[in-house]
Amino acid sequence: MNSNPRLPYLLIAPSAAFLALLFLWPLVETVLMAFITPEGVATTEYLRKMAGDLNFGVAMRNTLILVAIVVPLQVGIALAMAVMLQKVERGRMTHLYIWTIPLGISDLAAGIVWLAILTDRGYLNSLLQAVGLLDGPTTWLSIQAPVALFACVIVAEIWRATAIVLVILVAGVQLIPKEYDEAAEVFGAGPWKRFFQITLPLLKPSLQSALILRTVLAFEVFAVVYALAGRDLPVLVGEAYNWQAQYQNTHVASAYALLILAVSIASTLIYLRVLRVRKETLA
Repeated sequence: MNSNPRLPYLLIAPSAAFLALLFLWPLVETVLMAFITPEGVATTEYLRKMAGDLNFGVAMRNTLILVAIVVPLQVGIALAMAVMLQKVERGRMTHLYIWTIPLGISDLAAGIVWLAILTDRGYLNSLLQAVGLLDGPTTWLSIQAPVALFACVIVAEIWRATAIVLVILVAGVQLIPKEYDEAAEVFGAGPWKRFFQITLPLLKPSLQSALILRTVLAFEVFAVVYALAGRDLPVLVGEAYNWQAQYQNTHVASAYALLILAVSIASTLIYLRVLRVRKETLA
């Protein structure tokens, strides 16, 4: 049977056009705005202005700390939930649907929900006062209490985005043949030994995907931070937004965008290197 050699290219053409229109073109425009002046002269002025920004160092530090805390906690929680879910005999899908409810809530909406919980007259203070643990309202979201403010953002972000890691890991756990676990149990391997020597190694491809996706999204955190802390907790995307929306400087905002992209690519390469999946593992 004669096949058209152009058919594969025709099939991927719509996807290629979509990527070119909505990713490559904006990326090229961002690079040009970060390195080219309105007069068309190449410059690093906007990068220097970004690096000299008063909030640059603080935003970089806050973003890195947020990623370093949130991502491991989310992966650990999601991994525990995924493994526990496999042990549930009845109502497994119901539990999964309930746990993934935050996926249907936008970032800003999630931030507003947690703002209602954590504000001075919010649900948390009302509950703690009702049970006698507080005598009066406690301010959690204040620059005067930076540790509490940061902790509130971490809790809100963990609640909002753990579900996406859970979905990936649940799919990975379901692909692991049950015969491996059953055979190890027959030979006397305990639950923890089976987890570390069977489940975790076979789950490496899913863990790799989950870590890459979640880390990239964590570097882009903005709406939850903005809803809870405003400008009291600078992050990289927040500074890019401020340069664009408040200062009307698209060039410096583009420099921030390229920095976020570079950090995201670097983290992805690290995960691909550290969590390399061998071919025999996939076979």
